[in-house]
Amino acid sequence: MIVRSTAEITGTDRDVAGEGWRSKRIILGGDGVGFSFHETTIDAGTVHEFHYRYHVEAVWLIEGDGTLTDLDNNVTYALAPGSMYLLDEHERHRLEARTKMRMMCVFNPPVTGQEVHDSTGAYPLVAATIGG
Repeated sequence: MIVRSTAEITGTDRDVAGEGWRSKRIILGGDGVGFSFHETTIDAGTVHEFHYRYHVEAVWLIEGDGTLTDLDNNVTYALAPGSMYLLDEHERHRLEARTKMRMMCVFNPPVTGQEVHDSTGAYPLVAATIGG
C-alpha cells in the first residue's frame, strides 16, 4: 500500500518544474505499480509543446481552462474542469493555458524520475528499456 500527499513531495526530487509548469510525481516507476501518477500545474498564459513517445498518457483537468491542439492533425479542443484527454504515445500536442491549470496525469509505462524527453519525444530510460 502506498499513501502519499503532494505536501510531502514538495521540495523533493519528485517535485519537478520547468518554465511555466510544475509536476509533483506522486507515483513513479520505482514504486513498482506499472504506471506513474502526477499532479501537474500549467501557469496561466503559457504555451507548451509536448510529445511523449512510448507512453500512453491519460489527463484529467481539475482546475483552469485552455486548449489542446493535436499538432499532427491541426485539431484544437477546448479544455475546462472535468475534461479528460488520452494520448496514445505518438501525438505531438500543444497545451495553451488561458488560466492556471491543475491536472492529474497517468503515464504507462511509468516515468521513472526527472528525466527530460529528447527531440523525438522519447524519455532516454524508457527508450533504452523498450529498445528504441
